Amino acid sequence: MTSKTIDLSEVSEETLLKTKICNLPLKIEGTWLENCVEELYQNLQDKGINFKPPCYLADEWLTPDKEPIIGIPFFLANPVLIKLEKKMIIEAEGSTKPWCMKLLRHEAGHAINYAYRLFRKKKWQKIFGKFTQEYADTYKFRPYSKSYVRHLEDYYAQYHPDEDFAETFAVWLTPDSQWQTKYKGWKALEKLNYVEELMRDVGNKVPLVSKGEKYWHLLSLRMTLASYYKKKQYSYAEALPDFHDSNLKRIFSKKEDVQGSYPMAATLIKACKKDMVQNVSMWTGEKKFIIDSLMKKIMLRCRQLQLVVVDSQDKALLKITAYVTTLIMNYSHTGGFSH
Repeated sequence: MTSKTIDLSEVSEETLLKTKICNLPLKIEGTWLENCVEELYQNLQDKGINFKPPCYLADEWLTPDKEPIIGIPFFLANPVLIKLEKKMIIEAEGSTKPWCMKLLRHEAGHAINYAYRLFRKKKWQKIFGKFTQEYADTYKFRPYSKSYVRHLEDYYAQYHPDEDFAETFAVWLTPDSQWQTKYKGWKALEKLNYVEELMRDVGNKVPLVSKGEKYWHLLSLRMTLASYYKKKQYSYAEALPDFHDSNLKRIFSKKEDVQGSYPMAATLIKACKKDMVQNVSMWTGEKKFIIDSLMKKIMLRCRQLQLVVVDSQDKALLKITAYVTTLIMNYSHTGGFSH
């Protein structure tokens, strides 16, 4: 099936999942994404920056390493694919106008950095860190740090010096962000002032690199949507609702599978959560807010699955505490809860 023969508004989900991504009839022009890109270019122009990073449809949000171009997820170009993305991955990243603009401004930070090779500057490296620092698979953040701006979720500026710059640039670029007031007294304000200084210097200059290689372009993605989502669900496993299901069902039982009246697992966890967080934190050395956040997700999933406690309370608490401790130890050593 080619792109010319596919009508996304009529095709069945079964057929759609068998379709290769490169055959999807998609483009930025004529969609809501075109308006978002134009707004980004206007933001840049309003700040005195003449360079407009080219945008294209890719497999995810990205700015390829040292390439001054912006990749936008292909599924955002059609409402049918946005709906499918939400079904498969719970949410479609950037599927609302405000969310899309936040991501575009972040990626523009990377593109501007690469276009003018700002990361080579000694002052850039002194303020943000070494651009050559390796990206880890995961990262641990300090939620109360005032050394970084807060733009995207999960304190993304703390991931890598390049992300720190992109996030700082995005805050600086956002209209009416009032960053001078919002970040007053923060160490991050030094970074914002430096970005403003940099942009005054390079705004009207011709970029050192104005074109880039469009890696993972829509037309190069020969996998089917089914394969794409199989791979994506694996990489997003920790964020999906059923991440804990198999283990929680080993610790507790489904209400519908047992006879008689038993206490709800979520109720037990809620009653003992404070002590569990305290004890797990004491023995693992991990911050309480990380453990508390994990416990809330587990408690919510127990409620959704209607799990009950058939063991004694002490035995059930021992099992769930051991499970949480294992996850936290994984997180402490790898930055992720899975092995």
